Amino acid sequence: MSETPELDDVFGTKPQEAPLGLVVEGSLSSGLTVKLDPRFAMEKLAVGRYVVIRGQQTGRRFFGIITDVALGATNPDLARRPPQPEDRFAAEVYRGGVAYGIMHVSPMLMLDEEEEEPRPVKTIPSHFSPVHEATPADVERVFGAEDATHFHVGAPLDMEHVQVNLDLARFVERSSGIFGKSGTGKSFITRTLLAGIIKAGLASALIFDMHNDYGWTVRDEGGREYKGLRQLFPDGRVSVVTLDEETSRARNSKYDRVLRIGYQEIEPEDVEMLAALLGLSDVQTGALYYLRRQLGASWIAKLLELEEAEEELRELVESGRIVAGTLGAIQRKFEFFRRMGFLVPGKGDDVVDDIFSRLNMGVSVVLEFGTYGNTLAAYILVANYLTRRIHQRYVNQKNRAAGGKADEPKPLVIVIEEAHKFLDPQVAGHTIFGAIARELRKYNVTLLIVDQRPSGIDDEVMSQIGTRVTCLLDNEADIRAVFSGVSGAATLREVLARLDTRQQALILGHAVPMPVVVRTRDYDKEFYAALGVVSEEDLGRKAQEGIDTLY
Repeated sequence: MSETPELDDVFGTKPQEAPLGLVVEGSLSSGLTVKLDPRFAMEKLAVGRYVVIRGQQTGRRFFGIITDVALGATNPDLARRPPQPEDRFAAEVYRGGVAYGIMHVSPMLMLDEEEEEPRPVKTIPSHFSPVHEATPADVERVFGAEDATHFHVGAPLDMEHVQVNLDLARFVERSSGIFGKSGTGKSFITRTLLAGIIKAGLASALIFDMHNDYGWTVRDEGGREYKGLRQLFPDGRVSVVTLDEETSRARNSKYDRVLRIGYQEIEPEDVEMLAALLGLSDVQTGALYYLRRQLGASWIAKLLELEEAEEELRELVESGRIVAGTLGAIQRKFEFFRRMGFLVPGKGDDVVDDIFSRLNMGVSVVLEFGTYGNTLAAYILVANYLTRRIHQRYVNQKNRAAGGKADEPKPLVIVIEEAHKFLDPQVAGHTIFGAIARELRKYNVTLLIVDQRPSGIDDEVMSQIGTRVTCLLDNEADIRAVFSGVSGAATLREVLARLDTRQQALILGHAVPMPVVVRTRDYDKEFYAALGVVSEEDLGRKAQEGIDTLY
């Protein structure tokens, strides 16, 4: 048998420029089929990797992603009578001729030399166009170089030294979502993106930290410690508010204030979202509004018998406006409020005005729930209570700014976990969170939803999610929900199904020019240094030396 010809003899190129294979068939809608060069090791290919296809007639280059790999044969008898394992000569004869490798490529963008920006694909390359591995320069041209708004989120698969940069300015323009099954690292990705947003100063963040993952030190399953946002930005750009002072002290978490909500500040709209969790029927939920009107601002205290209201409640029943059984059921279910230590009789404090003031000055606020994070009803109550009032203040200031009577409010990203509890089809149309998702930043407010069950989120809300960062999902309904409204979803489903269980994600939507699979960057000392993190000890030393600006 003659020696195998060099790749440059076959393709007329240098060995390092030799193509992976040639386009043999395909379409714009279903993608391209590429027959692999027999001298290229099939095992080196991975779903999610990038390739560049060089058009033969126009000189265009098409940037695409591998969506599948397969084996083919020209002779169907080969599958029935393959060569014996010890017959290496026969295997070499068959390989590349009778037996060959195939990869399926979905072209995403066109890279024209005379144009700076990549353009969406509207055609496909011709037969036998060569397909090459994408170079670092190709990736940088597509995703942009790291700068004030382009943030390094990770590296393409098998290209660990190449950066994929997310356009944070576009990321905060619309509501976004981070999805994945439990244990896939959603919180680490969320914390990484929030650190980028805060460092760039593009928006303030109001983070409802259900599991104490964002404000102060967090430990992973192996017991390793990682810095929270308050530690990454000890210069005052992040403020921590706690509901559970005792737990925060036990964790040595540094916080700026304790949240206390007065019974008199709570309205029926704040309680309505808790109906299913508290077991309130439709009749009982409707009765809350009547009780608030009749009993006044102290309605909860009176129902809990914290104030003398026995006569007043009896008169309500005798009037026939409310049934004794309904009133009694509401009182029993309102015992929930007694168990929440952050709820206090009276008016509470000025927490809403204080948080709004911080956010509007560009300070991000992490609301730590401590042990109350284990009670979903407490999380929903506080998130709904604060979001409704903060949003209303943004609406007022935005309207005043339109009339020239105030400055534009600082853009705000509201981060909520267990988002399907706020945005399920039954309630999304009536909640403040559904309204914010549909507003598309009309009042400078967007959502960043973190969830392991995207199928539980209303379809209309999902259609408004601008950027989707998706870790591994194995539920078919959840996968369908993530790809709802996404063109080319069929080819991307296989990519999503092949993600590792940790530290890999598929990013698609408004903040990236094309879908991208990345190994997310490590959240470690190197990441801290890239952010310019200065420890509080160094911060004090710098202050003593008279240095005001550290970043």
